[in-house]
Amino acid sequence: MNMQISKTPIGLDGISAAETVLSHVDGERGELIIAGERVGDLAGKSSFEGVTARLWNAAMGTSLNEANVRSRLGAARERAFARLPELLPATRGMSIVDGFRAAVAGLRAENGLEHEATIVGALPVIAGALLQRAKGEDPIAPDPTLGHAADTLSMLRGRKAEPREITALDTYFVTVCDHGMNASTFTTRVVASTQADLFAAVTAGYCALTGPLHGGAPEPVLEMLDAIGSTERIKPWVDSALARGERLMGFGHRVYRVRDPRADLLKRAIGRFAGGGTELPFAGEVEAYIRDALRRKNPDRPLDTNVEFFTAILLDALKIPRQAFTPIFAVARAAGWTAHGREQQRGGRLIRPSSAYIGPMPK
Repeated sequence: MNMQISKTPIGLDGISAAETVLSHVDGERGELIIAGERVGDLAGKSSFEGVTARLWNAAMGTSLNEANVRSRLGAARERAFARLPELLPATRGMSIVDGFRAAVAGLRAENGLEHEATIVGALPVIAGALLQRAKGEDPIAPDPTLGHAADTLSMLRGRKAEPREITALDTYFVTVCDHGMNASTFTTRVVASTQADLFAAVTAGYCALTGPLHGGAPEPVLEMLDAIGSTERIKPWVDSALARGERLMGFGHRVYRVRDPRADLLKRAIGRFAGGGTELPFAGEVEAYIRDALRRKNPDRPLDTNVEFFTAILLDALKIPRQAFTPIFAVARAAGWTAHGREQQRGGRLIRPSSAYIGPMPK
């Protein structure tokens, strides 16, 4: 058999697939820039609506502000709630992650209204309705006067959120709203490059997010903390897992060669939100030991904490059920997906890479 050996980077590492003004990930320096500002600066001064305005303006040349986006998302949440009788039947018998996918796939254009707001506004309504149904309850109507994070919490949990809870979730939304050419964003751009509509592109992006290698499902971090259980078990549990060659959840990243900058943002958000009222002290001990163990194991390239680790702890502290973690990630990342989809539709070509054939050739 005549086999060709590929020289193409597997996984497209280091290959630029698009030009963008939306976000930049510097893996060597541990830096994330969103539309010209470091994510740490944005998380300290901007709401999710403000960052969404920033992304949409950069992608589409608009001049929206935080108030514009807040109003549009509030109205979109109301419209999505009115459409739940159409969206939910297709989700019966499915898990929350799968039901969310089916309902998102059912979204469509509404009377010439902005597709971006329709999508971003609908996602927390769908997530809340699926969670309430899992508890045997009716969906909770959105309140368009609330901010996106506040209303998301209300629909998920059936009660008004406290200011400190709203601030914590809003910080999370800002922190993970966009992140360069990750797998789900690339998927969104590929579909958008065909000139398929934004609803198809975002549905495809969510499908990519559900894969365990993407990082949109941080609940395994909590499962790891549950398995460790106590301070005295940290060392033997971690050492044994590393000896077996197991992956430690919440550590390492495909791009970052240093600490994920989003991890520290969420760690500080947890501290401000809960003080000593969560698993943070124990989780901090686990994190410190794992980082040290990974340095000893891989001194040339130790794996550091990524955003999944503190995402899991923050969402758990907010009493969001684990099965909803992936949809809640999507609620935030939809801002980036819609912006990238629009940017690709406006100026990008059809994304059509080649492949390196390594199969047999005819005689």
